[in-house]
Amino acid sequence: MSPALQALAASPLPWLVLTLLAYVAAVRLYRRSGSNPLLIPVLTGTTLVVAVLLSTGTPYETYRAGTEWLTLCIGPATVALAVPLFAQRQRIRALWRPLCVALLAGCTAAIASALLLAWALGATRETLLSLAPKSATMPIALPVVERLGGLPSLAAVGVAITGIAGAVLAEPLLRLLRVQDPAVRGFAAGLTAHAIGTARELQVHPTSGAFAALAMGLNGVATAVLTPVAIAALGWI
Repeated sequence: MSPALQALAASPLPWLVLTLLAYVAAVRLYRRSGSNPLLIPVLTGTTLVVAVLLSTGTPYETYRAGTEWLTLCIGPATVALAVPLFAQRQRIRALWRPLCVALLAGCTAAIASALLLAWALGATRETLLSLAPKSATMPIALPVVERLGGLPSLAAVGVAITGIAGAVLAEPLLRLLRVQDPAVRGFAAGLTAHAIGTARELQVHPTSGAFAALAMGLNGVATAVLTPVAIAALGWI
């Protein structure tokens, strides 16, 4: 690679442009498909970016450094979800008890399933620490993994796969279980598929989107608290 190309690859500009173009293309494909859950923008856009990184031999660390400012935007975007939550404040007050039970059960199951499955497959301690907070949104999962001594790059992959799988599988599973209440559907999607599931639910129904945002935020806090507790109980920190 020539010095000019090396300098370009080291700058944030090509990776920012690549990410934005991949997202625009993914959104167009998703809309033309009639909102097919298998073609959600996060899945197709990520696939395109990964293909480019693999074909150019670019390490994830370089790409992450080049798109750092996009990562910083996730936090404010998450906070902005308080707007639809405010519109549902009366129903949230009425349902706070079952929501707390669902939160505790869902968060515990997410952490335990990640640790048990990874351990059963022979994962290393570093891998276990990286996958434990996979069901939390990215701005929360990555700092938790860094403090625990895991791999942020692996954690990012785990979070992305969890969100994509949850967004794709939520609709058929909820339909199979005959769950029709948008509040229940949204809370389940936000609890299991964090930001990706919340983004999809916001397109489906305002109530569903609001409860998905609530679940995502609460699960992020619960995961940040319970993950170190679980790791400490296992004697890994």
